[in-house]
Amino acid sequence: MNTSAPSPNKRSLPFKVPAFLVFKGRWKWVRYTLLVLLIAAIIGGALALFKWRSLYAGMPNLPETSELWSSQREPAIEFVDKTGKTIAIRGPRYGRAVSVDTLPAHVPQAFIAAEDKRFYEHDGADEAAIARAAWSNWRAGETVSGASTITQQLIKNLVLNPRQTMERKAQEIKLAQALETRLSKNEILGLYLNRMYFGAGLFGVGAASEYYFGKPAIDLTIEESALLAALLKAPSKLNLRENLAGAKDRQQYVLSEMRDLGFITPEQAAMASAAEITIIDAPAYDPQLGYVIDTVAERVKTMLPRVPGDLVVTVSIDTELQSKIQAALTEKMLAEGEALKASQFGALILDKDGAVVSMVGGANYSDSEFNRVTQARRQPGSSFKPFVFAAALESGLSPYDVRVDAPLTIGEWKPENYGGGYIGPMTLSEALTRSTNTVAAALAQETGEERVIEIARSTGISSPLEPFPSLALGSQEVTLWEIVRAFGTFQSVGKRLDPHMILSIEDSRGTQLYKHPDFDRENVLTPDIARKMNAMMARSVQSSIGTGTRAKIDGWTVAGKTGTSQDWRDAWFVGYTAAYVGGVWVGNDDDSPMERVTGGGLPADLWSDMMEIAHAGQSPTSLEGAEGSWAISPAAEQRIAFYRDMSQAFGAAAGERRIASTGQ
Repeated sequence: MNTSAPSPNKRSLPFKVPAFLVFKGRWKWVRYTLLVLLIAAIIGGALALFKWRSLYAGMPNLPETSELWSSQREPAIEFVDKTGKTIAIRGPRYGRAVSVDTLPAHVPQAFIAAEDKRFYEHDGADEAAIARAAWSNWRAGETVSGASTITQQLIKNLVLNPRQTMERKAQEIKLAQALETRLSKNEILGLYLNRMYFGAGLFGVGAASEYYFGKPAIDLTIEESALLAALLKAPSKLNLRENLAGAKDRQQYVLSEMRDLGFITPEQAAMASAAEITIIDAPAYDPQLGYVIDTVAERVKTMLPRVPGDLVVTVSIDTELQSKIQAALTEKMLAEGEALKASQFGALILDKDGAVVSMVGGANYSDSEFNRVTQARRQPGSSFKPFVFAAALESGLSPYDVRVDAPLTIGEWKPENYGGGYIGPMTLSEALTRSTNTVAAALAQETGEERVIEIARSTGISSPLEPFPSLALGSQEVTLWEIVRAFGTFQSVGKRLDPHMILSIEDSRGTQLYKHPDFDRENVLTPDIARKMNAMMARSVQSSIGTGTRAKIDGWTVAGKTGTSQDWRDAWFVGYTAAYVGGVWVGNDDDSPMERVTGGGLPADLWSDMMEIAHAGQSPTSLEGAEGSWAISPAAEQRIAFYRDMSQAFGAAAGERRIASTGQ
């Protein structure tokens, strides 16, 4: 056994050298060369493995299918009316979801021919196309050809970022192949057609079809389908309204590919190639609807716990009616407002079920987005008095009970009538008709301000109210939205009216997220009290002594109340028929006084104008209570004046008994 130590001149290696590498003499250089190559191969393999693994470092997980519909989606809301007509869009336009199965075959075929000819053959990544693209790019010395499949494009747009890096491309391929194991080919193609960007803020073939051709995707022709498929190459550059010629050049390529793939016949390709393309004008939406759209958008946020990015909201607004009313009110304000030093107005109409059919938030949305219907709190003046009189009726009084219009002092406050002077004894009905301040103030003291506030709250007033004596004359601020809603309780014979503007909310796939419910409305006033209030407020309009006579509508019984705040800063008319309840406010945003504008003047005129438009073509129906025994005729008014003289001579009680005996 040789136990001698190794020679100090022999250098030992850190690993055992294979026997076939041990050479003698002149083959010594081969041994070292092979050794270097082996080490290089090991290092190169390790680096390649590291690089390969680094390609997938930080790669996101493939989202759930439902998330692919919403990922990378900018928030957008499409607003439509009851007929399905789009009236406004906030954000990008997302088309209604389309299914490949419901489309004509040539629609998906156009996109396959343009973007991924072997779509039904590959597993998400087309290796042959990748090789061809790599060869073309190498020969050109730059990127001149891509090889992304439809599935890869989906992944790039919905999951990854658009950066052109080796890591992103590797992840794109891997995720595309994973998606192909989860979804069918048609499901992937459907997702692609609904989510891809077509330029001009359009996402999805449905949006592009409606925007450029004014038709749903199911009605697309071969030439139109090929033209839309052409857009995906360069959606912004090939905008059909700005570069139709460039898009048609690309369309010819798509048609030739469809022909070569057997999707269409040569004859069909020739006809489509020569066909004239008509691009419709871009949709124009009424900017004045901004008041409506802002209000609806805010309500959507409060109604849904999580607001999706592709909402379709159906609103109750009648856009034709809205446009006519806006034009009529604006015209009258332009004609009369300047002389009266009145620059702004707000108007609201609800139907008898509470649906908002028209809302005009101001003179011009482009000048001011502030909504005078929902956001402006102003003093309602005498239009608040119906809640005082409703509280009085609830306490047991009747429209025939007499109170005296005379000087009144409540603490340090001395309410006075508009125009000054006092009439003396009068029924509650006449006091409301004439809008007599002293009687309203006395009734609030008699019933209690707290009860007046409770009545106002129960009918829909939500603004803060304090139990001060001047409350009876409308000194505390409310919105037009609130007071119109509250008057709807009288119209509905005691049932509280709940205004609504949103009929339904869906996403672009048609999934219903909200539908306005049918529900039993709460009774907050007895029918008897509501009918008597209808009668008294009808008298305010129908009677010659009423303050709202300019609010009449041909053929319809109108009930309502005027309101004027101190120094003519606010003027209101709020009223209703059996069909609609509505209100008008006139004033200035800076709270400056107008030129003696009262609720029975310009606001009543505006109210009558807009309600004539709303009621056009409808058959008049009766307003419950207002056309019965409580309605006051001119002859009855003369008798009441006679009995006032009697009451002055013989006492209020005797006179009131005679008035009651007439049944007026």
